[in-house]
Amino acid sequence: MKILGILNLTTDSFTDGGKYLARDAAMLHANNLLADGADILDIGAASSHPDAASVPVETEIARLASVVTALHDLGASLSIDSFSTPVQRWALEQGVDYLNDIHGFADPALYPELAHANCKLIVMHAVQDAGRATRMDVPPDAIMDRILKFFETRLTQLVQAGIAQERLILDPGMGFFLGTDPQASLTVLGNLPQLAEAFGLPILVSVSRKSFLSALSRAGEDPSLAAEMFAAAQGAGYIRTHDPGALVKGLELLNNLDAD
Repeated sequence: MKILGILNLTTDSFTDGGKYLARDAAMLHANNLLADGADILDIGAASSHPDAASVPVETEIARLASVVTALHDLGASLSIDSFSTPVQRWALEQGVDYLNDIHGFADPALYPELAHANCKLIVMHAVQDAGRATRMDVPPDAIMDRILKFFETRLTQLVQAGIAQERLILDPGMGFFLGTDPQASLTVLGNLPQLAEAFGLPILVSVSRKSFLSALSRAGEDPSLAAEMFAAAQGAGYIRTHDPGALVKGLELLNNLDAD
């Protein structure tokens, strides 16, 4: 399993907005994520939660450009988290290793460039059609059918455009990307094996610090690690997290228990 360490170059991410906007702070945090066990740095420069502000393309690229070359020089494996086609196009020019799109690459104008690239594509499902997350009421008992139909359609589009299927990683979405009811996310977490079996592709899970987890915990507690460990036990091939160190330790403990 591979771990993506979250590096938010934003002003308004839920829990760390503004902390890593300055280049020196971003580089220090990136190095800490790698030292703690992140295999990949997932870098986002525009928040996608419902209350986030819009970020101009030029600003998003400038924030990314402040660290991407330096991190490349360190030999870090990089993922760019953006749903903006111009930003994705810029990221391809930088030779990043992954592109991560909350709308699963909805713009066919980019498909020829994606087909000629070598990076892996994290194809995420969201109940929203475009833009940032919004608060939508979606029946939890309908969410798996929605996800399966989305991937059936999108994967066909990508493969028909010449994008090799082995480059694709599936992210079913979590939290507001599945609707306002926390049960939708719990339903998806419990059905990860079904999703992996349906498409034969690795699954990425991103539950770290998601607000839906508050329904499972007492005030002040963060159940992210428990949810991540459950996702790993369900067969997730990639986990995107703010705290790779805790996840690495948890997985080591789990492996030791299995060995006993």
